[in-house]
Amino acid sequence: MNRSLYSIALYLISPLLLMYLAMRAFKSKDYRGRWNERFGLMPLKQTDLLVHSVSMGETLAAIPLIKQIQLQHPELSITITTTSPTGSAEVVRAFGSSVQHCYLPFDLAWCAQRFVKQVSPKCCIIMETELWPNFIHYLKQASTQVLLANARLSQKSADSYRKHHKLTVPMLKLLDGIAAQSQQAAERFVALGVAPERVTVCGSLKFDINIDKQRIDIAKTLRLKWLAMDKPVWVAGSVHPGEFDALIAAHKKLLAKYPNALMVMVPRHPEQFDAAALAIKSTGLTLARRSKDEPVRLETQVVLGDTMGELLTFYGAADQAFVGGSLIVHGGHNPLEPAAMGLPVMMGPHYRDFNEITELLASAGGLKVVDSGEALAENLIQLFDNKEAYRKASVAAKGVVEQNRGSLTKQLVVVESFING
Repeated sequence: MNRSLYSIALYLISPLLLMYLAMRAFKSKDYRGRWNERFGLMPLKQTDLLVHSVSMGETLAAIPLIKQIQLQHPELSITITTTSPTGSAEVVRAFGSSVQHCYLPFDLAWCAQRFVKQVSPKCCIIMETELWPNFIHYLKQASTQVLLANARLSQKSADSYRKHHKLTVPMLKLLDGIAAQSQQAAERFVALGVAPERVTVCGSLKFDINIDKQRIDIAKTLRLKWLAMDKPVWVAGSVHPGEFDALIAAHKKLLAKYPNALMVMVPRHPEQFDAAALAIKSTGLTLARRSKDEPVRLETQVVLGDTMGELLTFYGAADQAFVGGSLIVHGGHNPLEPAAMGLPVMMGPHYRDFNEITELLASAGGLKVVDSGEALAENLIQLFDNKEAYRKASVAAKGVVEQNRGSLTKQLVVVESFING
């Protein structure tokens, strides 16, 4: 399939896009507005720099990079796009009105063309792997320099790109530069036809996570408020339906050994909050919902972190962490946030989106891969029982983060060459 056939196929399924939005809106109020942005119908100003990130994870990684660009180039007008409400919320929280912000339109040809014509950026930075054929095509028609920053490419994704090479390879060859997260990713891009001189290995921006003292102080105060200074506390972060039962079962097994243990469950998406609460209550566990400011008493067994933007704080208030999207076939989420807090980390076996990072943490001893709720519970108990094993895992997790910092500086060098080029 080439780009023309791809565009025709998208037009044919466009009614399904409306159905998709309607279904998401039914589940979450965050999808009930701003549909005009999804189709490129929002009036926008011309911009010097366009930055596109997908959701919350990519946006959080991009924020330090964008802030450095603002600091070094205050004269530039910047537009930031996302595709999810969680990513959008992080943009608003970090930048307010200092940038122009909207959702990236669907990759329907007329939507992408209208959007690019309005913003007409001189340079575009796309985060990680969010590549859309029509979007890239019309950017290059507008003579925009396009950089793929913090780029990752798993073997599975590379195989998929190769399978659809008539569509994907011409798109990849349009990129003016790629700042890859790893040598493996760089080699995969080159194998797909990207010129080697256009690819630079810079490491992952996610290693440059900044945890300020205020965040740590808030986390300590929160644990004190939860009456949890002398009890085992663990976080199940960024979890999905399909994982709830295994996590609850793991916590019940932990409670059999440590009756005062506290689990903080944080679903990945807001539309999953009520389902998570129902799953917890149906098992008889005592629950406090963070969004309702329900008090955490001595008998409370689970805190439901049904708020946005607090996951890092919850990690700071805990002893161990499980990172979700990994017990189901999803691809996993970022294990570096709890690792940076010095927490031993666990993930399920489905971590393809963070393959290099997960294996780096695991080889250092800071992360354990578990394949079930029972295995998760056993690892939690082992580290709560063995203080020396816990200390070693904690030091290893934090050490991996510290040893791999520096990607921000390297990616800024690449970005500078495009802005000044």
